[in-house]
Amino acid sequence: MGNFSTGSLLHTSHYFMNRLQRFLLEWIMLRVSRNLGNELWNPWDEEEKNHKVLRLHKTENNWKSLLNRKSQQEAELRVQIWGKAAIGQYLWQHILEGPLEPPDVAAQWREGKLRTGRTDLSFISGPAVVPGYFSVDVGNVVLVLNGREETKIAFATQWLQYTQTLVDNHKLQHVSAVLLGNEQCNNNWIHPYLKKNGGFLEILFLVYDSSWTNEDDVYQWPLGVATYRNFPAIDPSWSLVHDSRPYLCNFLGTMYNNSSREILMEVIRKEGLEQYCWISPRNQWQPLESNESSKGYQDALLQSDLTLSPVGVNTECYRIYEACSCGSVPVVEDVMTPGNCGNSSVHRNAPLQLLKSLGAPFIFVKSWKELPAILDLEKNMSLQEKIQRRKMILEWYRQFRLKLKKKFIETLEKTFLHSDK
Repeated sequence: MGNFSTGSLLHTSHYFMNRLQRFLLEWIMLRVSRNLGNELWNPWDEEEKNHKVLRLHKTENNWKSLLNRKSQQEAELRVQIWGKAAIGQYLWQHILEGPLEPPDVAAQWREGKLRTGRTDLSFISGPAVVPGYFSVDVGNVVLVLNGREETKIAFATQWLQYTQTLVDNHKLQHVSAVLLGNEQCNNNWIHPYLKKNGGFLEILFLVYDSSWTNEDDVYQWPLGVATYRNFPAIDPSWSLVHDSRPYLCNFLGTMYNNSSREILMEVIRKEGLEQYCWISPRNQWQPLESNESSKGYQDALLQSDLTLSPVGVNTECYRIYEACSCGSVPVVEDVMTPGNCGNSSVHRNAPLQLLKSLGAPFIFVKSWKELPAILDLEKNMSLQEKIQRRKMILEWYRQFRLKLKKKFIETLEKTFLHSDK
């Protein structure tokens, strides 16, 4: 089990600063050597070259001085993220793009550090991160919790009570939370922990279209990819963007009785769409995947132009984000599911308010009877048109994560730093 110390933080900071210095110096040397190498030698040119070398050394020393000053500056804010739900890894690795060691997903203790702007962030997760059994050497914490069902809520409550003790004993100054909420938006259990209700949580980033969202102390947060199933962060490649894909669409998912997924399958069979799409329904939800089924799912996304996303218990699902990361356009059933989430008659953009507010370039449908017409259009699209659309969806998803990163950091800085003044 590991912990964080000032020494280790400075060691890591100096390591990365040295790497950055080396990269900059190599880049400068390469530019100068190219300039010198492209010139014909003559005996009257030596003095000019000497001046260039002197300018190079001056530039090098200026860079060293600047980088040393940057590395010695204290961060204005230090925040540690306690990842006690799988969505913490989506926050850390996919949105914040922080390093995580060791790479073994089954490790008992995993940690990472990064500097972004004026904030130093660190992240810890794993089974060995247990209340009272690791050192707390920061004043600001973000708890990442799962509140989807009763057993998860009980576990999350233990962490909140432990954190409350640290706040009461002045071990922590500021606390916020990222919560995987209930799919019907039944999250009243966490209500007393919000600062405006007498608790200590100054900010709540909440998954799903909760009516609590106010852009003041409660913000909507994305579900993201299924990191609990080890869905990877996919770097776009040339082939991912440019290759022809053998399937127009895909749907791999669990069938629920009396759901729109049954209507979807009926339309697919009636219209004979199996010949164009990778369709693999299953009768029972499986929390974990085998290596084979996981690869099959990712292959379906990578080899399909469209990914069909019928509503499940909630409209928002992992496959929306997973499709985006593979350049496959989500075809989303734009219907609010039963429960206490945002009501479409009150909230104009519900469901998926966060995605819509950031201009998600998806195909939204109200009924799966629209699918045959959509696929007819797909058949008539050229490969070049599909390539341009893939670039658009991949770039939108990149910008989506960058905007969330900016919002997350700025919200922490605005709330934590302002309240100290």
